[in-house]
Amino acid sequence: MSSISPDPTAAGAFPDGGLFRIEIPSVEGPAALEAVLDQARRYDLTIHRVSQGSGVAMLDDQEIGAMVAAGAAANVELCLFLGPRGTWDIGGSAKLPGSGLGPRVRGADQVRFSIDDAERAANLGVRCLLVADEGVLHELHRARVRGDLPADLRLKMSALTGPANPASFAVIERLGADSINVPGDLTVTQLAELRSAGRAAIDVYIESPDNLGGFVRHHEAPEIVLAAAPVYLKFGLRNAADIYPVGMHLESLAVSSARERVRRAHLTRELLDRHGLLARMSPRGAYRIEDLARFRYRELDASGAVAAS
Repeated sequence: MSSISPDPTAAGAFPDGGLFRIEIPSVEGPAALEAVLDQARRYDLTIHRVSQGSGVAMLDDQEIGAMVAAGAAANVELCLFLGPRGTWDIGGSAKLPGSGLGPRVRGADQVRFSIDDAERAANLGVRCLLVADEGVLHELHRARVRGDLPADLRLKMSALTGPANPASFAVIERLGADSINVPGDLTVTQLAELRSAGRAAIDVYIESPDNLGGFVRHHEAPEIVLAAAPVYLKFGLRNAADIYPVGMHLESLAVSSARERVRRAHLTRELLDRHGLLARMSPRGAYRIEDLARFRYRELDASGAVAAS
């Protein structure tokens, strides 16, 4: 018998009243997206968001357009990763054991490349972008405030640089994040601490890929929902190859992995139903995240310079 109350007082909720949404990550291109949507139909599973990790630059305009169209037809939000990252750059420091650079961008050129990626994706209809650099996040939010990027563009902080304490969570939200990936090994108590620090959606892996720890936490999903709501439950795969950046040489693996991620989400959906929480899931097509805290700008001049208070 479940020890979880079927009508809990959760930490918060999305604007639609839901406590949680389902996200399938590592959906690398149109074929993988079609596999995800097909598998979701098989399980009658509501998926709210799919995200991609190889980056905008690894997709051509036709591929992005196809993914945008497929997502819109299925009422599923599409989130694409910005391309530049330190771990792929020619510099060696990001690859050193003691480095804190990780996937953050190096130099002004990579900031510009990231903004170029964002503008291209937005022009093709993408309305959610994955960001792994705090400075790039803030630049994109500033562009959104100025009107250079669509006002309805949602910015999602990557798990590769996600905050692990409430002070950092609050700062990331104020820099412009609408949805914040956090480390997959945070305890339920630590997730509750992050939730108390801000109102941005928390994105947490219920099953983490091996390069992010390989944690398998399906049994904790009900407690995670109650502690972290509003929360996106993400389903990576343990014992699966790291396929970034994906191309035609890895397409079959990307497709089969995508299908299994949906099955993992189906397993957790059934668990949440047994605990009386399925009725608290956001409806299909929900994507809004509102009333977030931001650094306030006293002025915004023609050059785009801002003074934050």
